[in-house]
Amino acid sequence: MASRSEGIIYKVRSCDLVRFIRGLLLIHQEHNDFHEIFSSSFLNFRSSHQSIFTMPRLFAFLSYLLCTLSLSAQNANFYWQNLPEKLPLFSLEVNGELRSSAQFEKGGGVADTTLWLSPNLFIRTWPLKSPDGIPKLAIEISNAMKAGKITIRNLVPLGQEPSRPYLTGLGEHPLSRAHLFLPGRKPLNVILPDNAWHLGYSSIETATGNYCALARRVAWDPKLATRRRFETELESRGWVRYELWLDTYQGAWQEGLRKIFQERYLFDLEGKKFDESLYQRPDQAWIRKAYAMHLIMAWDRDFYDTDSQKYQLEGFLKRGKQLYGGDDVVGIWPNWPMLGLDQRNQWDMFRALPGGTAKLKSLAQMARDKYQCRFFISYNPWDESTRWQDHHAGMSEMIAATSADGVVLDTEGKSNPERQAAADQMRPGVVMYSEGMAVPKDMPGILSGRVHNALYYPPALNLNKLIRPDFAIFRVAEIYKEPIRREYALSMFNGYGTEVNQFRPGRPEWIDDDYRFWGRTLRILRENSPVFSQKNWNPLVSTLRDSIYVNHWPGANKAIFTIFSLQNSGFKGPLFAAEIPENHHLVDLWNHEMTEPQIHEGKTYAIANLEAFAEKWRGSNNEGAVGAIGVFPKLLNVNREGDDLLIQADKGQEIRIWAGMPTYEKTPKIIKTGRQRINLSQVFGQIEGKVVIQLFNQDDLLDEVVLLLEPGNARLLSQSNWKTALAKTPPLGMKSIPAGTFTMQVKYGDDFIPNVRDYPQGPVEMPAFFMDQHPVTNAQFQVFLQKSGYRPKDTSNFLRHWVRGKIPAGQANFPVIYVSLDDARSYARWAGKRLPTEMEWQYAAQTSDGREWPWSKTAEVKREQQVITETLTVSRLQVDSTLCNTGNGQLYPVGSYPRGANPHGLQDLVGCVWQLTNDVYRTGNSQYVIIKGGSYYLPASSWWYVEGGPRELNYTQKLMRISSGFERNGTTGFRCVRD
Repeated sequence: MASRSEGIIYKVRSCDLVRFIRGLLLIHQEHNDFHEIFSSSFLNFRSSHQSIFTMPRLFAFLSYLLCTLSLSAQNANFYWQNLPEKLPLFSLEVNGELRSSAQFEKGGGVADTTLWLSPNLFIRTWPLKSPDGIPKLAIEISNAMKAGKITIRNLVPLGQEPSRPYLTGLGEHPLSRAHLFLPGRKPLNVILPDNAWHLGYSSIETATGNYCALARRVAWDPKLATRRRFETELESRGWVRYELWLDTYQGAWQEGLRKIFQERYLFDLEGKKFDESLYQRPDQAWIRKAYAMHLIMAWDRDFYDTDSQKYQLEGFLKRGKQLYGGDDVVGIWPNWPMLGLDQRNQWDMFRALPGGTAKLKSLAQMARDKYQCRFFISYNPWDESTRWQDHHAGMSEMIAATSADGVVLDTEGKSNPERQAAADQMRPGVVMYSEGMAVPKDMPGILSGRVHNALYYPPALNLNKLIRPDFAIFRVAEIYKEPIRREYALSMFNGYGTEVNQFRPGRPEWIDDDYRFWGRTLRILRENSPVFSQKNWNPLVSTLRDSIYVNHWPGANKAIFTIFSLQNSGFKGPLFAAEIPENHHLVDLWNHEMTEPQIHEGKTYAIANLEAFAEKWRGSNNEGAVGAIGVFPKLLNVNREGDDLLIQADKGQEIRIWAGMPTYEKTPKIIKTGRQRINLSQVFGQIEGKVVIQLFNQDDLLDEVVLLLEPGNARLLSQSNWKTALAKTPPLGMKSIPAGTFTMQVKYGDDFIPNVRDYPQGPVEMPAFFMDQHPVTNAQFQVFLQKSGYRPKDTSNFLRHWVRGKIPAGQANFPVIYVSLDDARSYARWAGKRLPTEMEWQYAAQTSDGREWPWSKTAEVKREQQVITETLTVSRLQVDSTLCNTGNGQLYPVGSYPRGANPHGLQDLVGCVWQLTNDVYRTGNSQYVIIKGGSYYLPASSWWYVEGGPRELNYTQKLMRISSGFERNGTTGFRCVRD
């Protein structure tokens, strides 16, 4: 038919005119209102074209009318009428200029517009029958110019509109032009199926409902149209045709995307159901939990070393296990680019490897048994010119010979039932893995494939993952060129794996650091695998900061949010709204931190802590930062008592405890679920910083709790579980301490080396015990030496105040000094006693009424307190000299101050000697033992001295530990307790 544009009329052959007139007559017979429509259409057409109505123009008008009548007759009540009146049917770019159908001239007087006139264009639309019952239109666009080309691209159904989401191309990139446009946000580069780069999508919320629409290019003039990935170039009279579907959805804008991509499969399977049989096979399910793959050429030294003539695969797998948790798949490639050098076919190349297929089979078995790694072989469907062998028979034979777990399909993005059957007849669970990403219509026949690195700089969001979340996607990455942390980060962000392709030579020095980073991403994917293959994940939840993107992966009992940031300065603060059910909590899985949500404008927001990256990496495959936050049920109950962890979990199979950040280069402490107690120092030695406690059911993370041991924080090393023989009455020289309730509170002076912070909070039930009435004397210690034969290994300063091994005259009843903690413990064990813990000493001294001084609960002691530094506060005390030694520097016999006894009859508690307790603490790089009570010595000329003299019963002092000789001094002794 002829058409008009700016006075240019195409030539019409007589036969075409005859057909046209016949058609017009038929329509005239079927339409009673033909004359009314004709008149109305004529007036609309004539009024908009102010020129002489020539015969060619009349023919154009008649063509226009014919389309209007015939198409209106097909579907007078077309669904599109429900859309808002001012909404365009579509928009598109014409030679780079954005046009909207609302700007075009429309055929008038009838319900369905079928012809659109625009400068240089002739556009027809007509309704199509959809096998799925979805409203559907055809849009055909023709170049109406007599000469010259027109480029059509970026057709968007319902039109581009900044206030609503849509998908179309942006820029001139030859491969990754597709972008998702969201209101108020920068356009985001996305990956679409390989047969859908040219598609347009949009959604809109209206008073009558939420609509989502898809447009796809389906046909083009074979002679006068040149098709490219994102555009069509039309010669004069050339045409291109799109199909446009309209559907409805409920909920947020992501649900419209889900309706078109996930439920409708982009209409690739129109009229057909998705065949689920391959996806429901248990033997194929393993690939959905695979996230790390290497493809290696057979001459790569990581596979075989030419110099030593030995296979190196095991060493390669072992190194990977340490750095990133190991490979889930390793694929061997012995053919291209050597295939065709002679008559050997692709399977002959496998047989030609050292040791033949028998050796490959042993390597595959080793990889599975020792490293939980599957073994793939490659298949080249284009191998038709070498020694002929039926492809399916050759594949079956090689799978059996090597015990392969999968087949890489070179150059193909799909498989077929025959290939799968060829694998199935040899062994179960063999997976087909396509080189290209399968498009929706091919997904029923294959379970896994790759996002090709032809898109070298990967777009942030892969919408293939939305189509079929249980399709195992691997993004191809190469390690020879530059650091590629963006690759690993985006694979985690999109919930799928990475294929590290080692075909290009080159192993840079930074590869191990990159592999460790990959390991962090893999740990999150592996430990939360079920959520990354379920259908109801949400891409790009709303955030408070543009250029930081969040995907939401809800699961049955937990939810994971993956984060990708292009803020090179880093970010810390509230980022996205998170629903936190009762008895659940947030855990930053990337940084392994407990995180408290914040309320922002009435909503609960998760706090993100994202790293910065160097500006120099902008635009490279090392760009960006990544994060992950989990919402977990509170299944772990973790408390710390000094150096002990008390852990309880009633669900799951095991608990893993990590000193610091979990990495594949560490080994956690693994304990069973239930109620458990572990000692941190015994398990991990010197430890500061994070302690990560994780609850697992097999490899699925159920909950995580992170404790922070502040650097320098004092943690109890000593154990008080040694019990003495029980005594019913007070042994000689001991006093009875009754059971009671005690709340531990302490004072201290110098805090430069941090004092203890983790005393029990609140009341503690104390059992009854006995305590020495006085500190141990020289005479008592001499009996111990004579009867036990004790001799310390380190004799430095041991009983230094004795003369030639004898007690100085008149000092038999003085407290023994110049003894170490080991000396005191040895004495106590010999005497059938033990040293008191700090809490026991303080409870016995303060009694259950918590008194500060032994002799009275209301004792008045004058105190001058002076703050010296932020860690040192000095207290000068004035104490009644009839109650205790006030610091005159003279040691004395025990029992010299009977008026200073406490209600239990304990004497010499303060102002006598500092008294050792059993409590030893580690502060990261040092240790100290707690001593109590003050001493007879009070240096006063500087505030930097240890604050001696009598000290409050709740005062705590550190005795730094180096060696027994250093520990022994002239002001420290001890007293014992017995159970």
